Amino acid sequence: MKLTSSWHLLVLFSLAVRGLVAGPPVARSSAVIDLGSRRELFLDDYLVEKLSGGAERRLNHPVPQNLCLTFDQPWEGNGSGGYASIFQDGPLYRMYYTAYQIDAVKEASGGKIAPPHPLYTCYAESDDGISWRKPELGLHEFQGSKRNNIVLVTEVVGEYKINAGHVAIFKDENPNAAPEARYKGFVRSDTLKKRPLPTGLLAYQSADGLHWSRMRAKPVITFGAFDSQNLGFWDGARGEYRAYWRYDTAGITNENIWEPAGVRAIRTATSPDYVNWSTPVNLSYPTSNPEEHLYTNQIKPYARAPHLLIGFPTRYVDRGWSDVMREMPDLEAREERSVANKRYGTAVTEGLIMSSRDGVSFQRWNEAFLRPGIERPGTWTYGDHYLSWHLVETKSSFEGAPNELSLYASESYWKGSSSMLRRYTLRLDGFVSASAPMSGGELVTKPFRFRGHELSLNCATSAAGSVRVEIQDMSGQPLPGFALSDCAMLFGDTIGRTVRWAKGRDVSALAGQVIRLRFELKDADLYSYKFQE
Repeated sequence: MKLTSSWHLLVLFSLAVRGLVAGPPVARSSAVIDLGSRRELFLDDYLVEKLSGGAERRLNHPVPQNLCLTFDQPWEGNGSGGYASIFQDGPLYRMYYTAYQIDAVKEASGGKIAPPHPLYTCYAESDDGISWRKPELGLHEFQGSKRNNIVLVTEVVGEYKINAGHVAIFKDENPNAAPEARYKGFVRSDTLKKRPLPTGLLAYQSADGLHWSRMRAKPVITFGAFDSQNLGFWDGARGEYRAYWRYDTAGITNENIWEPAGVRAIRTATSPDYVNWSTPVNLSYPTSNPEEHLYTNQIKPYARAPHLLIGFPTRYVDRGWSDVMREMPDLEAREERSVANKRYGTAVTEGLIMSSRDGVSFQRWNEAFLRPGIERPGTWTYGDHYLSWHLVETKSSFEGAPNELSLYASESYWKGSSSMLRRYTLRLDGFVSASAPMSGGELVTKPFRFRGHELSLNCATSAAGSVRVEIQDMSGQPLPGFALSDCAMLFGDTIGRTVRWAKGRDVSALAGQVIRLRFELKDADLYSYKFQE
């Protein structure tokens, strides 16, 4: 009985800490975070000690903009653009994307997809990240002509079939990267069995991003499902390469074909050279429901805060047939696809967002970051709203406004002979905000040390709203001259507002001390903060 009672108390204490049942007040955190001068966002609650009043962490959503590419060339098709790699390379924006035409009806009896041409990786480029072009590269032949933008083709090389439809390419920012390996990527390989299995990821390299060769003859990562965009990148904040790829919690169920039998999930590994990889580790989501089908992962460091890894996984949900499903757009096409495989007609996909500070444990928002949107022809389909890997910074459409973030997502998947890629925008750092209504709310941080001489905020208020900041000691007492009443009322909509107190904006005298910040918000959103050196 004593053991049972002790166990009961332990469970109650655990639940109380998590806020699930009433319990005694939890003592304030005594651990001190070394913030340095890095920018901090509100994607996670790592630095949040307390929210009070009407304050909350609010998920924000990308705003749809222009259709930037239509995949209507004979070597492209209606399955194109779902796996796209996008990054800025000096003054040029580069995009690598899957070119694929899907016909799920012709092989209805087998429940498979019948493409009229092999899968390709194609290349597009842009001067602004908004308007894109497909250059004629002259590298690979398609139907007797090299006038196309194909950079990789599905082909048999030795004992492997190179699957050019599952590629993730990046520019290697490792200062020690060899010139011939300035661009890198993973390419999925398949066995040559009658019904091929994904066997692993081949490491590819390029000096110019157009001409590619293998870094090693055999796959460098071999345990996973890989039927997704499997990616790797140089993690400058941690000084290593990191890979993320798809696996299934139940693994391979048949020696001839991989079928998802568990939950579609993600795992990771690290490497010093992009070739030799550590033992894989499965991602964890301590504050989220782990039983979600996550198809892609789209993880990469966020350039303005590179210690944060941000991912845009695709959530896969099979809603099944119902009266509501039959009211969804394009019923006839949906029913035709379902003849091949029921889920081709009843599954839907959307974009999520998650972040991590160690690359393994992620805080994932259960709410959608990019919803399927208003119902219209070509929407609410399996394969739509796959967010590309990754976001880039682009100019605002408003003259004189600061740059914004551009994200790209597939749409009109499996429709006719072409799919499309739409651009979406978000303010810099604007994924999640600490928000409060006009009635007010407060956020208090955990204790930390910083470097710098000014505190800058990325924030937005209404015309009547405001933000004020108090600097406290570790126990929560305001420091002389930096109390809330000493802070000038901040208002406006800017990515960099300097905080001022009665004695000015210079906080360098507090650098290295253990402090807390208390933010008072009224009809305001706070997106990030940074101590400027």
